[in-house]
Amino acid sequence: MENDSGNQRGITKEHFGLSNLTGMNCLVDGNIPPSSGLSSSSALVCCAGLVTLTVLGMNLSKVELAEICAKSERYIGTEGGGMDQSISFLAEEGTAKLIEFSPLRATDVKLPSEAVFVIANSCVEMNKAATSHFNIRVMECRLAAKLLAKYRGLQWGKVLRLEEVQTKLGVSLEEMLWITEDALHPEPYSPEEVCRCLGISLQELRTQILSPNTQDVPIFKLYQRAKHVYSEAARVLQFKKICEEAPDDTVQLLGELMNQSHASCRDMYECSCPELDQLVDICRKFGAEGSRLTGAGWGGCTVSLVPADKLTSFLANVHQAYYQRSDRNLTFEKQSLFATKPGGGALVFLEA
Repeated sequence: MENDSGNQRGITKEHFGLSNLTGMNCLVDGNIPPSSGLSSSSALVCCAGLVTLTVLGMNLSKVELAEICAKSERYIGTEGGGMDQSISFLAEEGTAKLIEFSPLRATDVKLPSEAVFVIANSCVEMNKAATSHFNIRVMECRLAAKLLAKYRGLQWGKVLRLEEVQTKLGVSLEEMLWITEDALHPEPYSPEEVCRCLGISLQELRTQILSPNTQDVPIFKLYQRAKHVYSEAARVLQFKKICEEAPDDTVQLLGELMNQSHASCRDMYECSCPELDQLVDICRKFGAEGSRLTGAGWGGCTVSLVPADKLTSFLANVHQAYYQRSDRNLTFEKQSLFATKPGGGALVFLEA
């Protein structure tokens, strides 16, 4: 845990203005498969943050700690958000959470009792810190936000997120999708075209906007990334609304949203992979109302919404169809396929 605790000591020193921080030896254990897209790296960072505060005898609110942990991950060059860290601290047993930012807040979402969520690992590992895939998508969203902001006459210089454009304009997500259609073209943008649109030099683009590992990217798909982000945000709100209204076909409607989400991740955000697409298809074939990739993508796990009365047959059929195929050489473990439910967030257990 040396890197994570080191990052946390640095961020804690920055936040509290401390010096001569206490050292610590840590033992880490867990059963989440590496690079499976189940937020294990963020959970480890959150654990390191909580341990560091405990060792220092200091306290922060869960919201403050989540924000600090999200910031600390950027020290290794991953331009991530804060959703994983937020749920690591703010999760409560028995309820899903709608996570919102600016300010950070979490709202309970009651899930349907007649269905369960099942995790299935594609067994394709993707280390987002070792590739530029993740950061490229973040930069594409950042550039799209700046072009949209300029198109609508906003001060675009400090705009970093697509959500900021929507907030500043005071319009709905559906309206942002129409604005995206008007302002951006589906064809990829070259760095030179981005510079012309913003009225900046290539040097300014590379040094002031892009991250170090995205400065030589030849094209940016701004239209596709913006369409994905705004439509995905709209699906999240629709999911919450359906759970609250509890119609007779709740599970089917939620499943349809999950299926739409995967299609958008695959086609518009392009963060899927052939194995994930195949696993999603298998899960739907054997009874899932909806299935989609989870986590950063390019590997890792799918999450499927399965009617409770189909769970046993679903697990057996997916196990056979994906993990026992003769042309695959996969070592199946219990962590590869399992049903799950909302649990509580990070805690400190102290011996009496």
